[in-house]
Amino acid sequence: MSTLIVIPARLGATRLPRKPLRLLGGQPIIVRVWERVAAMSLDAQIVIATDAEEVAAACRAAGAEVAMTRADHPSGTDRVAEVAALPAYRGHDVIVNVQGDEPYINTDAVQGAAELVRSGRFALGTAASPALPAILENPDVVKVVTDSSGRALYFSRAAIPFLREPTDGVHRDALLKQHIGVYAYTPAALQRWVTLPPHPLELVERLEQLRAIADGLAMGVAIVAPVLGGGIDTEADLDRANLRWTETNPSAPGTTR
Repeated sequence: MSTLIVIPARLGATRLPRKPLRLLGGQPIIVRVWERVAAMSLDAQIVIATDAEEVAAACRAAGAEVAMTRADHPSGTDRVAEVAALPAYRGHDVIVNVQGDEPYINTDAVQGAAELVRSGRFALGTAASPALPAILENPDVVKVVTDSSGRALYFSRAAIPFLREPTDGVHRDALLKQHIGVYAYTPAALQRWVTLPPHPLELVERLEQLRAIADGLAMGVAIVAPVLGGGIDTEADLDRANLRWTETNPSAPGTTR
């Protein structure tokens, strides 16, 4: 099945200003994400989607394919949908959205999300990893709860599932899953997603995937190994990501930010 991977990159992030162009190991974060995905050797077309010429120029200089998009998209999925509808990118069976702030995304996460859609089990796919209780108190970490079939029931920045009785901690801990920033869609599910108005749950939690599941779209969750390094949303995240870069690339250039 033909696969399109889109990496959306918005310059207007608020928690980490100019995030796509901030440096990780001496290169813009968005370039590092593209390098990571390209190195997976997946049978897919890869394109970066951005509304900023600065981002586009940096990506093209690195050798990446770039599609320019509108600046008014409310979410990354809306940006992905615009690209998927362009004549140059139509006709793919599966569309994958790798978020532009996940430079250490695992191959298993990308493949796992896509395979849930390729299999026909779900119209949408994503990924998560088993997690420790420490994530529960961190609103920057998105948690997901699934049913027995692997379908997402809810995503939240809050502590889910909630532990009512301390004696049930062993059951709660076995259910803890940390969401990983990757989505896969059938073309039809992607178009349905972006034609829906933002749902109140999405607006309250600031989590775009709640728009889809609140409308009843089935989203499968592939359980994979944790992403070492995680996504980058804050200055502290960027510091950790650069530390990991120096640890895993000791002979590479420095970490000027």
